[in-house]
Amino acid sequence: MTNRTGEWHKSSYSGARSECVEVKEGARVLVRDTRHRELGHLGFVPREWAALVTSVRVAE
Repeated sequence: MTNRTGEWHKSSYSGARSECVEVKEGARVLVRDTRHRELGHLGFVPREWAALVTSVRVAE
């Protein structure tokens, strides 16, 4: 999946499912629940987000 910085996107693994998380990458990486967007988001510095993604991939 190609992403333009600053736009919300979800993993291509989600397919047509609407129950997942979306990510917005920039100076901070923002993560939100697609079912409850109105509740806000979590924010990470990019290196924290990269570490999380790496650990999830290793665990697969």
